[in-house]
Amino acid sequence: MYSVSYLSKRARIKGHVMPFSIVLGESSVGGDSFIDNFVILGYPTRSKLKGLKRPLTLESIDEVSDGSMIGDSCIIRSNCVIYEGVQIGDGVEFGHDVLVRSGSKIGRESRIGSGAQLDGSVKIGEGCSIQSLAYLPHLTEVADNVFIGPGVTVTNDRYPPSENLAGVSIGEGAVIGARSVLLPGIRIGRGAVVAAGSVVTENVNEWKVVMGVPAREVYDRREYELRRGSRK
Repeated sequence: MYSVSYLSKRARIKGHVMPFSIVLGESSVGGDSFIDNFVILGYPTRSKLKGLKRPLTLESIDEVSDGSMIGDSCIIRSNCVIYEGVQIGDGVEFGHDVLVRSGSKIGRESRIGSGAQLDGSVKIGEGCSIQSLAYLPHLTEVADNVFIGPGVTVTNDRYPPSENLAGVSIGEGAVIGARSVLLPGIRIGRGAVVAAGSVVTENVNEWKVVMGVPAREVYDRREYELRRGSRK
């Protein structure tokens, strides 16, 4: 019925899966969703792969996968890899070459740009726009309606490599400009704006705009909206 490269017998498919995709474990694809060619759903964690006998086969990998969950009306473009334990809400859209690791959750109607990486357990709210090549590591939390520009780097380890990880939290409606860097453990307040190219080393207050290296407060969100010609 489905001409995919590999379709697990445990998978539940309501949407459309293109040929040459791999669907592992108890993965589910909601109605009206589109899974493009060369997508992998339900990729197992590193620990599970290391525990398998060699040589590895798709059947043995499928057997240990818990699968991933794709909601209704989603678009997952080619060459995306979505690990087991990932939950993707309705209406989410991916660009190409997106990586989402185990434990991540993406809220409904969010968009994840080409080449973006959710590298660990990452929480993305509803209506977010994560632009191309953004890097969000383990423990990152993003609230609803956040914009993260292209090439943004979020970090979680102040003295790498260590086991003392601290996630970054980004509040509702915040804007993170292109190529900015957010240091471990900081909190970006609701409605705050981080200017492009900034390095954020401290918490950012709600509705404030910061810029520079290190980033410093320069004005508030109201001034930002006036400068971009908003009618709000």
